[in-house]
Amino acid sequence: MRHLGKGSHIARHRHTEHQLVYASSGAAEVRTDTGRWIAPPDRAIWIPGGYWHEHEFYGPTRFHLVGFTAASEWAAPTVLATTALVRELVIACSAQSELPGPEYARLHQVLLDQLRRSPQLRLQLPAATDERLRRACALVEQDLTVTWTLAELGHRSGAGERTLTRLFRTELGMTYPRWRTQLRLHHAVRLLAEGVAVTTVAHRCGWATPSAFIDVYRAALGHTPGRAHRQP
Repeated sequence: MRHLGKGSHIARHRHTEHQLVYASSGAAEVRTDTGRWIAPPDRAIWIPGGYWHEHEFYGPTRFHLVGFTAASEWAAPTVLATTALVRELVIACSAQSELPGPEYARLHQVLLDQLRRSPQLRLQLPAATDERLRRACALVEQDLTVTWTLAELGHRSGAGERTLTRLFRTELGMTYPRWRTQLRLHHAVRLLAEGVAVTTVAHRCGWATPSAFIDVYRAALGHTPGRAHRQP
């Protein structure tokens, strides 16, 4: 386990073993060439072995890593729900040097079994490859309080509205409104980890009202954003 300050960064790297990334406080983000994944304290990120990636951390973070050599059913980075049991197993297994070998092996196997039962969650922002789509996405992310229409984005990015509609579906696997919601949630998790008030987060991330933000957040993560401030 490592204590990391706000804004900490781990440079691009890869490892042969699979890894589970978990922040028991703050939030951890994994970035690859294909997208970004973020995990508040009730989520963890599985990183397959051999995947080039880097980490960003938001808020004061307690950062845990657990390695796995067994074959994985997750071929790409994946955000997994963490039950209370999984949380305690991750914390225990990340302190491997403090445990006798046989005890660690048993806990490690139980953790892997529990992870295989954990729901996968869409806290991912896929990366665009088409330059026009990249420009459109960058415009939206630059200021989430601005509500861009596809026609406006197309005019600014050099692609027609129909072309952008197609690119969002084929490259990012979702509609433009769905992607924009994912982007807002991603930024909301970051801001909440840094202690920003829920009302301020709602405004900065482009929701019309705090209640609208709370409804979307609860639907996506299963609890209200206010709970993020109460995480241990």
